[in-house]
Amino acid sequence: MGRVLVWLITAISFLALSHQPAASEPKHAIAMQGEPALPPDYTHFNYVNPDAPKGGSITYCVVGSFDNLNPFILKSLRTTARGMMDTIFGNLVFEPLMQRNADEAFTLYGLLAESADMDPERKSIEFHLNPRAKWSDGQPVTPEDVLFSYDVYTDKGRPPYSDRMARVAKLEKTGDHSVRFTFNDKADREFPLIIALTPIIPKHAFDKETFDRTTLKPVIGSGPYTIAQVQPGQRIVFKRNPDYWGKDVPAKRGFDNYDQITIEYFLNANAKLEAFKKGLCAIDDDSDPVKRERDLDFPAFHKGDVIAETFDTGIPPVVTGFLFNTRLPKFANPVVRRALGMLYDFEWANKNLFGGKYTRTMSYWQNSELSALGHPADDREKALLAPYPGRVPADVMDGTWRPPVTDGSGQDRRVLKAAFDLLKSVGYHVQNGTMLDPEGKPFGFEILTASQDEERLAGIYQRTLEKIGINLTIRSLDGDQIQSRKQRFDFEVLVGSSGFNNSLSPGIEQSGRWSSTAARTEGSFNLAGVADPAVDAAIEAMLRARSKEDYVAAVRVLDRLLISGNYMVPMQYNTQQWIAYWNYLEHPQKTPIFGYQLPTWWRKPN
Repeated sequence: MGRVLVWLITAISFLALSHQPAASEPKHAIAMQGEPALPPDYTHFNYVNPDAPKGGSITYCVVGSFDNLNPFILKSLRTTARGMMDTIFGNLVFEPLMQRNADEAFTLYGLLAESADMDPERKSIEFHLNPRAKWSDGQPVTPEDVLFSYDVYTDKGRPPYSDRMARVAKLEKTGDHSVRFTFNDKADREFPLIIALTPIIPKHAFDKETFDRTTLKPVIGSGPYTIAQVQPGQRIVFKRNPDYWGKDVPAKRGFDNYDQITIEYFLNANAKLEAFKKGLCAIDDDSDPVKRERDLDFPAFHKGDVIAETFDTGIPPVVTGFLFNTRLPKFANPVVRRALGMLYDFEWANKNLFGGKYTRTMSYWQNSELSALGHPADDREKALLAPYPGRVPADVMDGTWRPPVTDGSGQDRRVLKAAFDLLKSVGYHVQNGTMLDPEGKPFGFEILTASQDEERLAGIYQRTLEKIGINLTIRSLDGDQIQSRKQRFDFEVLVGSSGFNNSLSPGIEQSGRWSSTAARTEGSFNLAGVADPAVDAAIEAMLRARSKEDYVAAVRVLDRLLISGNYMVPMQYNTQQWIAYWNYLEHPQKTPIFGYQLPTWWRKPN
């Protein structure tokens, strides 16, 4: 009997264990969808030169100013020095737990954390820190640094860092080199990757009590460079850390090839261009094809000292347009916004300014399967939109919507009349050549511009608006003033990309750009002030999607809602990247889907 009892207990225990979910194992990489493209024994990303020469210096040039070296606080959010953690110039000072591969939609590989153990349901993730990881002062990166980073971001940091712990149920140290995040119901399936991309700062080098104050004192990070010189508002110089811990990490091979990186600041784009022509800047990344041809008409280019090159990308183009601040009563009516959106004569601008080289912006994910264009709404999309009847017009639902096409004359009366009729339908009328709103007040608005190119585009719009009695004022400000106004939502209309640089894997950043919560949060990127329950629901559906089909459907619904909301006047785009650079620079042969990557370039020896 005793043997039988022991056998039964053993069998029951075995069966119980066999029915428990299989434990996940630490992996070298994590992907938003599918599996990572590179195996655990990969040696480098496929778009770098792993044997790139190291040495020399480079000077990048930007428009604007800076008065702060802490990129994690709200104060001086948009006037923090470039390069600290930078999508263009690289994470020179601060690093995240994992590094993004620019040739995959959204896959991360080990950096400060050499591996990650993610629960299959994505309810938790454990990071195993690289025991070699060190700060620039030689101290090791520890779990306490990770805990401190999230603690100080939550209490003293800026969005989105300050918001992330709201989705964490528990953050704990699990070993000498490991930490685990356990998530609550607010977290979506993308959130473990967002956590992995959050920069980590050293506990011993930051004071929590003073963290939210601006500083020009060089800070300590784990990145490949240290701050060597600071001239507030003018210049910041980074020097290679010869003891950088991560130089042999596969995700960093082929990167960070200069001994010194200088970032120079200029008041406007014209001053920056002249500095490039004189050889003070290594690169000019102006994306205007007509202006580019004119700007390259100087001796160094004709002699071959400056190279002009075009790069293809595999991502949706940057969305450009005149962005309305819908917090203002004058832009609260979507019918008014729709009418105003009809009055940008793209055909005239493309012919006369851009040499016919541009395409009209029509979707927030144009040229990808995520776009609503050319894709009738399927049953998944219709189900998501069912609680919000009438929010999306029929032509947007069936994927046939397009902006009006003019005859290119700059005075197409057919389009002018259509826009006028829309305004008339909601109580606007013209008296003595002036458009009056429903209350009988003159209707007009102001556009803020930061360059001559933006002024030129605004001028095209201004001339068309005048034809139906709308007064448009163009106000030119410098980069700092524009950024300050953006942060406070103190504007009527902005011109430019407005930060809509969408990817093949949109995620939580869409909440920061379009959610009702972000619309009320000063310093957020919801510049348009979009506060729509349907948009909120689409973002939530996108974030909780488990299948690719559900994910694509949710993004297309978001695209349809944004198009239907007429939050901006769509302008133009080009999927290619244009860049000019001095011939002492070289770059890898392969271009990843996200386009050229400046941190992988190098200076020719000697």
